[in-house]
Amino acid sequence: MTERGWAADICMIAPDDTGIAALAAQLARVAYDCVVIGGGLRLPPKGLPFFERVVNAIHQGAPKAAIAFNTRPQDTAEAAARWVGMD
Repeated sequence: MTERGWAADICMIAPDDTGIAALAAQLARVAYDCVVIGGGLRLPPKGLPFFERVVNAIHQGAPKAAIAFNTRPQDTAEAAARWVGMD
């Protein structure tokens, strides 16, 4: 992200209510252009309900932000670039 000149925050969350609260608090601090959700959150079937909660928390807390998905940490900037038009 920094190689592209973008400011970025990392918000690692626990897979429970405290994680959703931490995410909501982070989203309230900054107006993000894009939020990238890591691949580990999309592991079904056990992770699916929590993944849905994360997507809805982002939708509520950052309604103007694009939501992108990476496959590994190394392609996070590429995932964001698909939505912020700077690839």
